[in-house]
Amino acid sequence: MLQNLSHGSELQNIRLIATDMDGTLTLNGKFTSSVLQALEHLAAAGIIVLIVTGRSAGWVNGIKSLMPITGALAENGGLFYSSHNSESITLTTISDLVNHRQQLATTFAKLQHHFPHLKESADNSFRLTDWTFDVSSLTLEQIQQLNSLCQQEGWGFTYSNVQCHIKPQGQDKSIGLLKVLQQYFPDYSLDQILTVGDSPNDETLFDSHHFPVSVGVANINNYLDQLKFQPKYITSAEEGKGFLELSEYILQS
Repeated sequence: MLQNLSHGSELQNIRLIATDMDGTLTLNGKFTSSVLQALEHLAAAGIIVLIVTGRSAGWVNGIKSLMPITGALAENGGLFYSSHNSESITLTTISDLVNHRQQLATTFAKLQHHFPHLKESADNSFRLTDWTFDVSSLTLEQIQQLNSLCQQEGWGFTYSNVQCHIKPQGQDKSIGLLKVLQQYFPDYSLDQILTVGDSPNDETLFDSHHFPVSVGVANINNYLDQLKFQPKYITSAEEGKGFLELSEYILQS
């Protein structure tokens, strides 16, 4: 049963927050000074923050260095960037990157054959493991058709409030995050880890078998009927304001 934060006594035990970025940390597509300050306060309190985003390797490589966080996962669990290391850690095995990109491009061209209006995302040239195109012009029925087409071509598919992703099968935020936690944060138990998101590509972060404590900012309500896994708690505010609500609750606890 979905609950709001006032019922979340287990949030008092949180030591690590793994959070989505777009629509979760941002407000109308931008970072606010309040959210950046909240991240600073969490760090000062000894709470680790990891960003787990569908954004590209190129974007995340910059973000992990500029924001007060411990690290970030890019491309829905494809790569990990530690704030203490300049090199990326590949979480999805790709033997031939050039051929991999060519295969993704070929699949996108096939999708465009069915949906000529599909537009490659602006950040797609900065990607390594997946291929993205804009979601704004698509209906839910069309998204479901695109998912089926990708599966037929041997690829995985997911989408957020920003983009659609053609991705390797088995690459998702949950799998990538669990790898990072096991390798770099082995002393943290799952009940000390909080996952946060706002859209369908965050769904696996809400799987209670892996992450028993999860939160959706209020705009997740737009997608609840599309999600197999749903967050345990939902903030009353949307987007970055919801993350502020969550961080204030944790810090006060």
